[in-house]
Amino acid sequence: MGDQGPFLLEIRRVAPEKSSAQAYDALYSEHGLSQIESFYLWLMDRLALPSAGALLDVSCGAGEVVRLAGQRGLRATGVDISLAAARAAQRNAGPGDRVAVGAGEHLPFPDASFDFVTSIGSLEHYVDPVQGVREMARVLRPGGRAYVLVPNTFSLLTNVWIAFRTGRISVDDQPIQRYGARADWEHLLRENGLGAQRVAKYERAWPRNAADRRYYLKRPKEMVRVLAAPFIPLNLAFCFLFTCERTG
Repeated sequence: MGDQGPFLLEIRRVAPEKSSAQAYDALYSEHGLSQIESFYLWLMDRLALPSAGALLDVSCGAGEVVRLAGQRGLRATGVDISLAAARAAQRNAGPGDRVAVGAGEHLPFPDASFDFVTSIGSLEHYVDPVQGVREMARVLRPGGRAYVLVPNTFSLLTNVWIAFRTGRISVDDQPIQRYGARADWEHLLRENGLGAQRVAKYERAWPRNAADRRYYLKRPKEMVRVLAAPFIPLNLAFCFLFTCERTG
């Protein structure tokens, strides 16, 4: 059998006449989409970024990655399609950080502008993820690195478990949701300018502060996932974190 390209499972929850920007403005105005702080600390450990260089966080949300990257000495920039998210990111940003409004499929930056590009739990929600990957590759400098976190179709403790119990798949409040298996995501990235050099799994982050410990104490099932994380095989993990380089 020849190469048939990547296979992604797509779920749409919003009427076509409602734009992504409007949908995300509503989400960020209501409750936001941020994860617990320990997730972002886990992420920064995995990225192992230097203390210099220019970083772009695409679909930055409330700006947690921008803030942490700036604190490490990088020239950090965030961009989000939602004006409400960009305003939240600007409030969280450090004095040297920048925030812009724009879609991930049409980044408002010149070619080869950044040493590092991050896309953390956002590519799967794009109207056009292929164009989103191409744009990340376009703004990444030769020799730079891109980091892309995306969800797994066959997450053992999410989609597989939920399907086993309920006969349904996991969905959230975002307008578009996609899932892919590890090789499908790798194919999508590689064919559009980002070759995956490494892949790490993500299940749940170990709590690193009192607030996150309280979060897990109120959610014992989530704590079980923290403890089970080391034993989950890569191909059955909740999410994949790809470290990529430009292929062109």
